[in-house]
Amino acid sequence: MGLLEGRRAVVTGAGSGIGRSTALRMAAEGAAVAVLDIDAATAAAVAAEITALGCPPALAVEADVADSASLGAGFDRAAEALGGLDTVCNNAGIGAVLPLDRYSDDLWAKLIGVNLGGVFNGIRAALPHLRAAGGGVIVNMSSVDGIRPARGEGPYSAAKAGVIALTRSAALEYGPTIRVNCISPGFIDTPLTALGLSAVPGARAAIDAATPLGRAGTAREVADVVVFLCSDLSSYVTGVNLAVDGGSLLPNPQVDPLLHGILGMLG
Repeated sequence: MGLLEGRRAVVTGAGSGIGRSTALRMAAEGAAVAVLDIDAATAAAVAAEITALGCPPALAVEADVADSASLGAGFDRAAEALGGLDTVCNNAGIGAVLPLDRYSDDLWAKLIGVNLGGVFNGIRAALPHLRAAGGGVIVNMSSVDGIRPARGEGPYSAAKAGVIALTRSAALEYGPTIRVNCISPGFIDTPLTALGLSAVPGARAAIDAATPLGRAGTAREVADVVVFLCSDLSSYVTGVNLAVDGGSLLPNPQVDPLLHGILGMLG
């Protein structure tokens, strides 16, 4: 019996990357999954992939998380098809890399609208269905960039920090029947991050060297943590932001290189 046997779930941004892996892992653990994405073709492909694996049949839902009416309709469709909802992963997100002063009003609004507004819209769209089910679980996707800044990602970092705060507020407001938690991935191998790696020679080696576990993470590893937070294994966990980052938040970039060098001299 799977960890999510009998659950009825929605995963946003599930057409690729972490969202795809999360939808696949939820299905493998027994959940009926609605694969929600702004790209109808990728949502359909992932839903077909799940069904072909012999998991509970998956539903593809096209919706824009930044549009509250579109997302609300998508959640309603998923609930009708699955016989209700009790598990939600608000995963959809987008990024950009520019100096702060070069972000246009439109790009700022888009990054905040998808990364923070999309989580707000997802929580709001999920609540009536979770209440109707007698309770449930929401997992929101933040980032280590919402915990510590990264050059060029000011709006993204601000939005992801907001996701952490929004998660904690929701956990306070909707307990005890609804648990709300957050995940902050570090550098994860996905099709999107592969583009960045290919553009900067030596980037992979530098990332690996700066990570205590010595490598980037995989989408599957993040999905495993989503499944844990959605399952009864975490039944006494709410309002938590869990970094899945291989320890990348641990080093102190100001003094760690010096101390590392001293330790090396000591053997």
